[in-house]
Amino acid sequence: MAATYRVLVTDKLASEGLEVLKADPRFEVVVDSKLAGDPQALRTALGEADGVVIRSGTMLTPEVLRGQTRLKAIVRAGVGVDNIDVTTATRQGIVVMNTPGGNTLSTAEHTLALLLALSRNIAPACASLKAGRWDRSKYTGSQLAGKTLGIIGLGRVGQAVAQRAIGFGMKVLGHDPFLSPDRARELGIEPTPLAEMWCRCDYLTLHVPLTEETRHLIGPAQFAAMKPGVRIVNCARGGLIDEPALIAALDAGKVAGAAIDVFEPEPPPADDPLVRHPKVLVTPHLGASTEEAQISVAVEAARLLIDFLGEGRVRFAVNMPNLDKAELDELRHHLELGRRLGMLHAQMDRGAARSVKLDYRGDIASRNTRLISAAFTAGWMETALTESVNLVNALVLAQERGIQITESHSRDTEDFGSLISAEVVTDRKTYHASAALFGRQRMRLVGLGPYQIDCDLEGVMLIFTHLDRPGLIGSIGTLMGNHNVNIAQMNVGRAVKGGEAIGVVNLDSIPPEEALEALRALPDLYSVTVIQLPERGELPAWLL
Repeated sequence: MAATYRVLVTDKLASEGLEVLKADPRFEVVVDSKLAGDPQALRTALGEADGVVIRSGTMLTPEVLRGQTRLKAIVRAGVGVDNIDVTTATRQGIVVMNTPGGNTLSTAEHTLALLLALSRNIAPACASLKAGRWDRSKYTGSQLAGKTLGIIGLGRVGQAVAQRAIGFGMKVLGHDPFLSPDRARELGIEPTPLAEMWCRCDYLTLHVPLTEETRHLIGPAQFAAMKPGVRIVNCARGGLIDEPALIAALDAGKVAGAAIDVFEPEPPPADDPLVRHPKVLVTPHLGASTEEAQISVAVEAARLLIDFLGEGRVRFAVNMPNLDKAELDELRHHLELGRRLGMLHAQMDRGAARSVKLDYRGDIASRNTRLISAAFTAGWMETALTESVNLVNALVLAQERGIQITESHSRDTEDFGSLISAEVVTDRKTYHASAALFGRQRMRLVGLGPYQIDCDLEGVMLIFTHLDRPGLIGSIGTLMGNHNVNIAQMNVGRAVKGGEAIGVVNLDSIPPEEALEALRALPDLYSVTVIQLPERGELPAWLL
């Protein structure tokens, strides 16, 4: 029987994964790791393949992927897809998949290994003994039992760390805006705001993605708020910790020790002061480096490719919704409307999420609203999770975090052909926003809380609550002009004349911090929030 599909493997892959592919007579498997270092040869080889399995060594750039008419699927044996130009792959009709669960246990175990090694001074004690010294008193350690561990990020790895830390007798605090407090408590984790976590923890470990929001998540202010003698572990991403601030905290004795597995850049410079610091334990990004993890991701990658090419099933796709093209084309603009509504909520929410209710009214109520709910959830969660979030996995990721997402439907609507409303309940407040399409593509925000509003759901938006009085709107416009920030639109909604009101200003650029401070100082202005959304026409890779 002649093979139906040709699969290319361009990075080292565990033999167990290769055997899964080779055992299927429909697949011809070509292994050539030299292609990873030769972009032109890689491009040529991909032109003759139906699928490719890679790890971190192969760079699938736009130049490599453009014009690939035969290639149907890329599978990354691992979590990250930073080495794949997903947008170009999507435009070429190539499905990109990864294996998000294969590294979970190995990374969690490495985190615990570093916690233990840091607490018991394993590395310096080992070096001392090998150098011929017997310094027992010098390396007296600290036990984990009875100590408080703070976990920032409670996805798969964070939850696995929590389970193991509880087994060591530790009290576990956790922070994740996308894990409901009830679900956290079920896992034995005390849901804790970040501001409270800094001052309560004996140990801190990070398990969040690196985004603009999480870059330097721990800096001078956070170190100042921590308990003296705290120990910190980072097996997630380089850049989450302000390294000069960490070194200063170590030198001052505020931080007793740090264990770092990830760096920015990687590898770090040979003279990196953090790597060389005597209170820092370092490993060269070993979180997923176990035989079991390598086998797990290899086998899962092979099965993903077989399922997709051989059976037409899609799992763990980072760029492809689980629906046919005709349905996607019909719903595309409502899917993007839902996504933007989710992104708006993500930047306005305060507190840990408990539930989301999406209300569909008018014509859209009779369509496949579950897809729109997935698009909302993808927009809401996309900057907070390590996993790539899209239509395929958004609702599952929310469910795993104990967040209930429900829908209601009604064909009746007074002012719009179709209306989508989202209510997000957190442990501190309930947030409500509504959006509608004007024409076929104009996306408009039409409601915030109890107020009617009408503004473009795009770009930089300044949202403020205020007392409805003469002159305030003019003051805001003048202030923005003084800081060279141009106003594209300004809209105000109010419930009663002279009472509390809300305003939304569409801006051409992000206002500087000085402008925001001046705004907050205006009398009768209660709150100021800056929202950043995609510009008009910008779509995520999974909607292109």
